[in-house]
Amino acid sequence: MLETAGDCEGCLGALDGTLIEVRVPDSDKGRYRNRRGQISTNVLGLCNLEGMFTYVLSGWEGSAADGRVLRDAVHRLADGKVPT
Repeated sequence: MLETAGDCEGCLGALDGTLIEVRVPDSDKGRYRNRRGQISTNVLGLCNLEGMFTYVLSGWEGSAADGRVLRDAVHRLADGKVPT
């Protein structure tokens, strides 16, 4: 699937994040408010070249920077290998 997107030699898949609107207690709204002012959670997804999800990390506050979420995902991978 992703192989048709161009030169993917050595590519394992695709990585992206998204913000999903959520409801949280009023006391937590500041942490979950994203740069657009919405209350959301930050979700990171990794898929292989066939377009199948191989890793998903959810639960970060919407205000969390993508790099911070990615660092957490890498830290959580005990063997340091990207799931394929």
